[in-house]
Amino acid sequence: MRHRRLLLQVGVAGVLFGLLALLVNNLAVNLIRTGLGLGFGWLGRPAGFALAETALPYAPSDSYLWALTIGWLNSLKVIVAGLVLATILGVAAGAARSSGNRLLRSLAGGYVALIRQVPLLLQLLFWYFVAFLGLPAAPIGGLIRLSNQGIQLLGLNLSVEFCAVLVGLTVFTGASIAEIVRGGINAVSRGQWEAFRSLGLGEGLGLRRIVLPQALPAILPALTSQYLNLAKNSTLAIAVGYADLYAVSDTTITQTGRAIEGFLLLLLSFLLLNLLISGGMAAFNSAVLGRLNRSR
Repeated sequence: MRHRRLLLQVGVAGVLFGLLALLVNNLAVNLIRTGLGLGFGWLGRPAGFALAETALPYAPSDSYLWALTIGWLNSLKVIVAGLVLATILGVAAGAARSSGNRLLRSLAGGYVALIRQVPLLLQLLFWYFVAFLGLPAAPIGGLIRLSNQGIQLLGLNLSVEFCAVLVGLTVFTGASIAEIVRGGINAVSRGQWEAFRSLGLGEGLGLRRIVLPQALPAILPALTSQYLNLAKNSTLAIAVGYADLYAVSDTTITQTGRAIEGFLLLLLSFLLLNLLISGGMAAFNSAVLGRLNRSR
């Protein structure tokens, strides 16, 4: 039996190696046919195109490498902000779904049911064309100013494209996080609820101090998947004209014809980002489990 398993593993490894060799061979043949070869020297050439949004100074005379770096920073900006806001929204909606208040439960349930049935791309287009491009120029207090050119918030100028992508990713991912949080809360025994109520703690305080910390081990693994999904879904920003890494890579590939190198850089960039997210969440999960074990 042991030898059979070993032979099966060797066979699977052989098939995978054969497929990899076939892909590499096809890549080499196609490179020879095009006469381009495989190289990254073009990264130092002037990009020649403008970017609507830049986190750092950029001009069309700058290199393709710098343009891709700006796109990476733009992606990072919307992903990090989206992760924070989606977590806040998802935890609030998940807690509301477990609330004893019927109105809160109904509102949170309606939000989750509606958002999870509509594709993210349609939601991004709605936020861009309907919500933000239709904004009238109107100040709100002395710190916020709304218009169809963007939002000025506490001295920050946020473009319409960035706001549409950020709100779309936040609302869409927040609905999935809400279900994860609700499931984690329901996994905590009802005795814990009764315990904090017997101590005179309010529902909100008991949820934050007693229930949610115990629900974290059940929440975090699935939460990591949603964080990774948000990072990957950010590539849909190209639909509303946001200059993220995918949009800049697409323009670069079109101009240079370097599709293989462009997609390799795109793949490695998102692989690095996802590894950072997975590693950070794994470390956080280990810390939470260690703290819970010490408290027992």
